Amino acid sequence: MKSKVNQAWRAVLLFFLVIALVHLMTATAKAQEEPPVSKPGEYRGYSQPIYDEWVRISQYITVRDGTRLAVDIFRPAQNGRLVDEPLPVIWTHHRYHRADIREDKLITILDLPGLQTVLQHGYVVAAVDVRGGGASFGTRQGPFSREEAWDAYDITEWFAAQPWCNGNIGMFGRSYLGITQYMAASTAPPHLKAIFPEMAMFDIYSFVYPGGVFHHDFISKWSGLVKELDTVRLAAPVDEDSEGTMLAEAIEEHKANRDVYEMAASMPYRNSLDQETGSTYFDTSPSSYPDEIRKSGVAVYHLVGWYDLYTRDALVWFNNLDNPQKIVIGPWSHTETTGFDLVAEHLRWYDYWLKGIDNGVINEPPIYYYTMGAREGEEWRTARQWPLRNEKPTPYYFRSGPSGSVNSVNDGLLNTQPPTDATGQDDYIVDYTTTSGTATRWTNGYGGEFDYPDMTQNDEKGLTYTTPPLDSDIELTGHPIVYLWVTSTATDGDFFVYLEEVDEDGYSHYITEGTLRASHRATSAAPYEYMGLPYHRSFAEDVAELPGEPVELVFDLIPTSNIFDQGHHIRVTITGADKDNAQTPELSPPPTVSIYRNASYASYIILPVIPPGWPIWAIVLIVIIVAVLLVVVFIKFVKKPA
Repeated sequence: MKSKVNQAWRAVLLFFLVIALVHLMTATAKAQEEPPVSKPGEYRGYSQPIYDEWVRISQYITVRDGTRLAVDIFRPAQNGRLVDEPLPVIWTHHRYHRADIREDKLITILDLPGLQTVLQHGYVVAAVDVRGGGASFGTRQGPFSREEAWDAYDITEWFAAQPWCNGNIGMFGRSYLGITQYMAASTAPPHLKAIFPEMAMFDIYSFVYPGGVFHHDFISKWSGLVKELDTVRLAAPVDEDSEGTMLAEAIEEHKANRDVYEMAASMPYRNSLDQETGSTYFDTSPSSYPDEIRKSGVAVYHLVGWYDLYTRDALVWFNNLDNPQKIVIGPWSHTETTGFDLVAEHLRWYDYWLKGIDNGVINEPPIYYYTMGAREGEEWRTARQWPLRNEKPTPYYFRSGPSGSVNSVNDGLLNTQPPTDATGQDDYIVDYTTTSGTATRWTNGYGGEFDYPDMTQNDEKGLTYTTPPLDSDIELTGHPIVYLWVTSTATDGDFFVYLEEVDEDGYSHYITEGTLRASHRATSAAPYEYMGLPYHRSFAEDVAELPGEPVELVFDLIPTSNIFDQGHHIRVTITGADKDNAQTPELSPPPTVSIYRNASYASYIILPVIPPGWPIWAIVLIVIIVAVLLVVVFIKFVKKPA
């Protein structure tokens, strides 16, 4: 009997030993597995690329007014068969052809880097030609019409009604394709859950006429590009249109599209009336619809670059929405996002909002930005509000020179000491040949090069104000604002202000810029949250000629985040033209402009200085000191002898 009891105990012990061993092996295997990661630009372990095939279907969708829009749909497949499981859909409202045929080869949206990866993770991907473009029917009365926005509503709900869709819809795309996402959200489609607009506009007038100055080069080049796309460079037909007859019919309708350049050139004020449609900029500008987007509840992930066209716009969007949202700002121009895994970021956003995967993306600080010139490993930072909480707006005054750093018209100084002299001014005969170049943030916006030259040659033709070599690094993160007291021998004039960093070799690096036409100098309350920046309404009735006495021009520069290195200089350059990028009327003889820099009329720029934080070694030392003090206090006052 005793022997049987011992055998039973041995069996029980063996059983628990086996269980413990299995548990240990499982725990060891789990420990050896790579833990899941979800942080900006890095994502693994939360979802897997489970599909390695797909099928393209191209067809027409008919929207509410009967217009037929061409769509490409890419559905995941396995072993040559379409996946039956309903999946989320991400789509883009395309201005530049959803698909082309080049040298007898079909080029589709899925040829863009990264979209195949998203599809492989279990998403249907789609692209739709806007009305009046690509293979879609219809005509266009200008960019971002309400008809186009409601098309997006109808398309979204059409996708949601398909048996291969699980009812969760997202959108993607850059530039025009980003703007159409905001416009789609303004119509609040019930099934649109998340968008990811990249480098997209907020206010159309402020882009076409920044500070009241016509951006003629961009508008002309872009207008010509889309006219060619709509009527000459044919998009791929849909599947059912094997002979191309439907495409030909659509192209005929496109020939009635408005000429964007002619339209913009005829509307120089924010309240200008388009004679053909009776509309104003307010009807088509995304800035008219933040209330509707807020009410939609759509989650928004904004992306922009410090050298993009729409840097300010993205931050205005961020400050005008209370939707679930994030923003990333990199050291990029309009056509690049190097050094950041954008595909991972799209997957994090879509997985969370369209699949319900709790990857923590919405729990992070909402702002993720890059500071140019920061030490390696410290470039990317986070914040919870914009402007930054620790920003210290610091005025830098224009002073008499010479600085000895540049052979400009005046070679003035820039420092934090306000002028005390009763008189002081710099006179400048406007040079209409000044330019920021032909490879700028603006040219890059329509597909041109991005490569600012040494700005010294431009500086030499203008007025400059330069600091002495910096005693230490200075970080500027935010919106510079310039205050100019001016007079002119003309009744109007354009003012271009550049912020530059001059290195030890004298090379002047472009950082950012701002523009204002003097007759548009009147400021007013913005109709939306504008972060305390000067807002120029630029209505026709606001325009005023320059008087004989000094007047103050106040305008902001495009925001930036840059560390100006110790030993380098901060420079502000002022010119009266940017001939390759903006249309300034040329007067003969050229007028003389005066910039005042005296006690009564002090001209200056407010720079968004970020005070240096504590170095890591100092923080560690403080922690050690506090810990030692706590131990001493504990021993002396708490611990009692036995």
